[in-house]
Amino acid sequence: MLNPDGVYLGNYRCSLMGFDLNRHWVDPSPWAHPTLHGVKQLIVQMYNNPKISLEFYIDIHAHSTMMNGFMYGNIFEEEERFQRQAIFPKLLCQNAEDFSFSSTSFNRDAVKAGTGRRFLGGLLDHSSYCYTLEVSFYSYILGGTTSTVPYTEEAYMKLGRNVARTFSDYYRLNTISERPLAPIPNTRKEKMPSFKCATQRGPGNSHPGRKLQRRSQTNPTELSHSS
Repeated sequence: MLNPDGVYLGNYRCSLMGFDLNRHWVDPSPWAHPTLHGVKQLIVQMYNNPKISLEFYIDIHAHSTMMNGFMYGNIFEEEERFQRQAIFPKLLCQNAEDFSFSSTSFNRDAVKAGTGRRFLGGLLDHSSYCYTLEVSFYSYILGGTTSTVPYTEEAYMKLGRNVARTFSDYYRLNTISERPLAPIPNTRKEKMPSFKCATQRGPGNSHPGRKLQRRSQTNPTELSHSS
């Protein structure tokens, strides 16, 4: 929980001081955004540690308008790297009846430049995957029907277990990352790969032990301290 004070007061988006914390990852203040500042320092330390391969970052949020669970991912100029972003959501779609791959999108909208998913997607190298997992406040639609199922505490916990199961599948079947992937249309945000999930829902590389290479233009001091 990166927003304990805001949540304590009943806020679901803003901190006690009124900041939308998922827009301040680029330069978090230790005074105004202490939780972001601390987590960012931790991630940078892990990133610089040759003994750690930082492979996944998943920011978990509730969504106030859309149904189901779904993900936001990043767009990259390297086509192969962009294609690989779809593997984890595709596997999750097969494991979770409430996860919608059709609602999952990959973007680089300017308005989301300060999010953790966008910032870390630009910082970490090609062996890392950064997502936002969004889950509806309300309900999900069962595949092949128009029936909505209200989310309960147990349903949210089940989705969490399915995310863990998807990690197991990803690492057990990670040889898929060594094979050529089917091409993805250039209209990336509007059209997604035609993966088939176990159910269809309505609205709503691994490199163990490899040293992560920092981008040459990134200054470690700037990353670990706010200006």
